[in-house]
Amino acid sequence: MMGRSAGFASSTIGAAKLGLLLGAVSFGVQAQSTSVFSPEALQAAASDPMLNAMQQELVREQGLLMLPGLQRPYFIEYRLDDFSTYEALANYGALTREEKNHQRVVRVTVRVGDYTTDSSSSRGDGVVELAPEDNDPAALKYALWITTDEAYKAALRAYASKQAALKRFEKPPTEKDFAAARAEVHVEPLVKLELDAAEWKRRIADASGVFLSDPALAATAPHVQMSSANVRGVVVNRFLVNSEGTVLRQGYGGYNASMSVGGQADDGMRLSRDNGSTAVHASGLESAAAFHQRAVRNVKTLEELRNAPLADAEDFHGPVLFSGDAATDVFNRLFVPNVEADRPEMGTTARTTGAYQSSFRAKVLPEFMSVVDDPRLKTFEGRDLLGSYDVDDEGVPAEAVNLVEHGKLMNYLVSRTPIRDFPASDGHGRAAPGQAAHARASVMVFKASPSFSTDDMHKKLVAMAKEQDRDVYEVETLGGELTPRMLYRVHPDGTRQLVRGAVFDELDNRSLRSDVVAAGKDEYIQMELGAVPETTIGPSLLFGDIGVKRATEEQQKLPYYPPPGGN
Repeated sequence: MMGRSAGFASSTIGAAKLGLLLGAVSFGVQAQSTSVFSPEALQAAASDPMLNAMQQELVREQGLLMLPGLQRPYFIEYRLDDFSTYEALANYGALTREEKNHQRVVRVTVRVGDYTTDSSSSRGDGVVELAPEDNDPAALKYALWITTDEAYKAALRAYASKQAALKRFEKPPTEKDFAAARAEVHVEPLVKLELDAAEWKRRIADASGVFLSDPALAATAPHVQMSSANVRGVVVNRFLVNSEGTVLRQGYGGYNASMSVGGQADDGMRLSRDNGSTAVHASGLESAAAFHQRAVRNVKTLEELRNAPLADAEDFHGPVLFSGDAATDVFNRLFVPNVEADRPEMGTTARTTGAYQSSFRAKVLPEFMSVVDDPRLKTFEGRDLLGSYDVDDEGVPAEAVNLVEHGKLMNYLVSRTPIRDFPASDGHGRAAPGQAAHARASVMVFKASPSFSTDDMHKKLVAMAKEQDRDVYEVETLGGELTPRMLYRVHPDGTRQLVRGAVFDELDNRSLRSDVVAAGKDEYIQMELGAVPETTIGPSLLFGDIGVKRATEEQQKLPYYPPPGGN
């Protein structure tokens, strides 16, 4: 540990003094613009013991953090992530697991060099340490001190290594390593985990055992090999201060209730139904009656899948209609990751990584589609949306970004790690708890003009079947790897038949760009409660030419004897 003064600043930073500190010059680098902070925000920041302790330690480190003969940091960021989780799981009608956790971690980022070239890498930088779970300022300061020391030493090593690596290349990088940002003070109320655990344990136990308890499902019980339901709640409160003067406190919550039921067809093919509901607040999840009915429908559709014929052995290439549910899965797999600007490794001239690295101003969707990602969109059709925020996880105000206009890619989502032609953040730097921030989607909305009603989309599909004088396909839901779960063969007379055992062939970025012939007016809302929550809103899609073929997985043997009785 390097030698420094051991004493901590003990005085509380009041609102007026905090305002002066936020406007001060940090490490000789002036903020890009003058920010005006509301008295309410300043007072809220000054009264929070964690923000107060983080700011005090940051000021102390700014004056002391330098090894003799080596560079001092030009940027320091402290982030405290306080996250609480609850999860309960039920199988076959009984509760099997219940867990409630609370944890705090600090992530310290120290950058050596300057905004043009610094110690950072494309993988993200910083050191993570466990933080005290109570509001003990002294303990938090100590954790920050130890972690800052480690992060500074790591940054010095990384900077020396990077300088040596850059000498191997003829030309310097096309964009700066880090984008400067103005100071922001944004303080929101703390978020709490709110879930009626007793009620939800009852609901998931009921749902996971509905095939045993409902007399109307008695005939299906011998065919159910797996049945589970779970409920999950996540709350994250994030505290951030940096040497540019930004002070941030904001939080989010998310809840998910899901179920899964599975079994085998008579030929051994494994089948399952997996779905649920996701919401920003626990009150936004399905009611007890709706959750029960979802479980009943899942068991019934599993039985329908068991009895459904296999997809044709002969490969199909032709029209396929994707519901809004299925289409948003396609968008999330093929489009969303490719507009999140992850900076490539040194030594490449690529703008970013992924399938769209050379697609700037090129066609990526049909001409009648446009896409915007808007973190400020908090509600849609009366539903609160996951992934919305006012200030991102790097302290940059959120912006709506027009990604696609008339099919052409016009922008990327950018964090404070710039890419070629995009020198500044557009407020999309987002981070999982304890992880580095990267450019990530928030609330992404796909629009089509013209668009068509659900009935008209089906009429278009049937018209194509009649014109080609053959069956076509319609998919309602997808599983992992964009595999169809509920796939229907649609006849030229408009009737349809459920089939199983199919996979899509050549469903890729080229087909998303060139094979979509129509989009619906429906706007399906898909919310993902992942490490970085997000929402995708998109319409149904009619593809003119998609490959459908029978899956080739080897089928497993059925159980040798029947399941136990219900009593």
